[in-house]
This record gives sequence, C-alpha cells and structure tokens, in this order.
Amino acid sequence: MQDLIYAVDVLGTLIFAISGVLAAVEKKYDLVGAFVLGFVTAVGGGTLRDLLIGQTPVGWMKDLVYLYMILLALPLCYFFKGYILKLRKGIFLFDTIGIGLFTILGLEKTMSLGLSPVIAIMMGVVSAVFGGVTRDVLSNQVPLIFRKEIYASACFVGATVYWIGEQFNPDSILNVFVSIFIVIIIRYLSVVNNWGLPFSPMHERNK
Repeated sequence: MQDLIYAVDVLGTLIFAISGVLAAVEKKYDLVGAFVLGFVTAVGGGTLRDLLIGQTPVGWMKDLVYLYMILLALPLCYFFKGYILKLRKGIFLFDTIGIGLFTILGLEKTMSLGLSPVIAIMMGVVSAVFGGVTRDVLSNQVPLIFRKEIYASACFVGATVYWIGEQFNPDSILNVFVSIFIVIIIRYLSVVNNWGLPFSPMHERNK
C-alpha cells in the first residue's frame, strides 16, 4: 500500500506540474516563470498540508524525485503541448486527475498520524486544491475554488468515500481507485452539465 501511495504522490506531482506549466505557456511566461508556476502547482498543496500537520521538512525536500517530475513537465509541455491539449482541454484534464490523486494522498498521510477523520478529510482537500489556487493567483485568474464550478466539493466527496471504504476494507487498492474516480467524475459532470453550488448567483449558473 505504501508503494502505491508513493506512486500516486509522484504521478500527482507530475500531473499538477503539467497543469501549472500549461497555464504558464498559455500566458506566454518565460522558462523561469513556467517552472515557478509548475512548482507551486505541484507541491503547494502538499507543502501547506505538511506544515499544518507538523511534518517537516516537507515531502519534496526529502526526495528529489518530486523536483525531477516538475522539471520533466517543462519539456513535455513545450514539445508536446498540442498533443496534450488534444487529450481534452489540457489544463482541465490534468487538473482534474491531479486533484483526485492528491485528495487521497493528503487524506492517507493525515490518517497515518492518527488525526481525526474530519481533519484528515480537510487535509485531503487542502492537498488537492491549494496548489491550483496558487497557480491561478500567480497567473492572474480567479481561483477555481472561488468560482461557481464544483471543485473542492468533489474532493470532499472523494475523500469521504475513501475514509468510509477504509473502515470496511482497510488498505485496499480498490478504495484508492474508486475514490479518485469519483472525484474525476463529479468534476467532469459538473463542468459538462454546468452544475454549481446552491449559493452560486442564478445568472451565473444559467450561463
């Protein structure tokens, strides 16, 4: 199970880094700007989570693989941008997969410390969305978490499903994949069907 969690962490780092670098490419940032945006997107949520739960040095400082994944995102996005975007609107695809992966990772890491389920679910959501918030702020966009789109809520549902699954079938790979799939499906359907939270302004929801 620990090997799976590590693989999820590394894959999520690459996917979030791609999301950040793609945003930088679309904004026509230089190489340094693209690296910074990829970096904060990939490790921003995990860094905040680790600081909040007292795990220091934070994860990416103890394993250079995370930095290698961020560096790998640069040539992937610059040389294969067209192909990546064809996969389904690039940034949306990689951001959605990334939040699914990081939600479960943050939840699992917090649960391993014996903290309460409520805190664990919160840390799962923080892990998933904070990097994207930082990316959007640095690229001069309103963060997705503050828009009408269902974003953090999808992470919350996925994290809750994972925790429930762990109560009945601990350390099951199935719990990981089912929970990530739920996050991705909720996010995808909310965008396709223009779903929003009840407090979204009506004129915005009807656009």
